[in-house]
Amino acid sequence: MTRSTFVYVTYIRTTPEKLWSALTDAEFMKQYWFGMHCESEWKAGSAWKLVSSEGQLFDAGEIVEAEPPLRLVIRWQHENKPELKVEGASLCTMELEPSGSAVKLSITHTIEREHSKLIDAVSGGWPKVISNLKSLLETGSIALQEPYPAASACERKA
Repeated sequence: MTRSTFVYVTYIRTTPEKLWSALTDAEFMKQYWFGMHCESEWKAGSAWKLVSSEGQLFDAGEIVEAEPPLRLVIRWQHENKPELKVEGASLCTMELEPSGSAVKLSITHTIEREHSKLIDAVSGGWPKVISNLKSLLETGSIALQEPYPAASACERKA
């Protein structure tokens, strides 16, 4: 079967333990994920969901693997937009690998579908979320305030 895959790799000046905590602590997550947060027990077989600051469910699924502080695999089903939900479940794998004074964070998001709209969506979202995470861990502040740029004056008039 054909699949669509998005891979994002970055190096963050931190420890695997601090990065794992940042990836799994709901309150900390709100700082870099534009108010969104994940809820889970972070153990294999436990439920997982991504929720907005208003309580709206965006994604849900389950933890497939959890090996703190090195590997996290989530079965990820989009719940908000019908055109993405219909594609079914995807798999998001996060791998943390020590690299000197940094941690190599690799995120691989895959779905068993060619030309996936979900993978197109996450390929725009993950870089913004992880850039904020990297900035927050390294400097104490996020890089981006909004997930998407505000409409320009020309776009607002249209």
